[in-house]
Amino acid sequence: MAEEKIRLGGMALGNGVLVHGPKAWACAIRTDDGELKVAAARKRFRAAEIEQPLLRGPARLLEVLAVIPEVRRALPEAKLPFQRPAVLASMLASATVVKLARESGKLGPAAQELFAGILSVAPAALALRSSELAAYHGAEHISIGTYEQGETAEKEHERCGSHLVGPLLATTALGNLLALAAPASVRRMVRAATSFAALAASTEIFAWMVRNPDDPLARALARPGHELQHRLATAEPTAEQIEVAKAALAECLRLEARDEN
Repeated sequence: MAEEKIRLGGMALGNGVLVHGPKAWACAIRTDDGELKVAAARKRFRAAEIEQPLLRGPARLLEVLAVIPEVRRALPEAKLPFQRPAVLASMLASATVVKLARESGKLGPAAQELFAGILSVAPAALALRSSELAAYHGAEHISIGTYEQGETAEKEHERCGSHLVGPLLATTALGNLLALAAPASVRRMVRAATSFAALAASTEIFAWMVRNPDDPLARALARPGHELQHRLATAEPTAEQIEVAKAALAECLRLEARDEN
């Protein structure tokens, strides 16, 4: 009987890779002087324990966000994707332009939301322009994919979070259009509620896409994320970068196996 594989996720850093499973996480980085450092721990919050469809998607996001402060404490040298000043400036600029576009009245509601959705991707795209980050993203996919498939994997992965872009753009635009119909006094609250609903719906749609990769709708929704991943988000890693990713993977699997025993 084939060994059952643990479902893993990951995140590329500017100088390393974070790998997380249902119960544990591990992060490996390469410091500026070339040293390989690894830190790992069991998760304090586990999204796998939440089964409600509209809550499990946001819970997975919260689970990853909860790990990041632990990573920073354990590995102060870790370079997070969005900590670069240029990326923070891009986030502020995108929010400002979207606000001005909505207030100008020159675009129709549907065009406004489409424009806002496209601009919302800009900070992530800018973060991924870092060659080191893109290469570690590729190393993350290769290490996890090789573990899952039992043979050397490609730098792109079907469960990459970039595939959430299509569903999230569609559901967010729809939610914001619905929010525009609400009275002005509660519109901001309604928009926040629809944003949460869009995230919840997008993660469920993404899970369906993974289960049905050959469905025409699934392929259409995956296309924006596929292009982002193929053209911008990943690059071929060096042997040293793959070594870092493998170190994170091995330590995460070690902790997961310990929990099983």
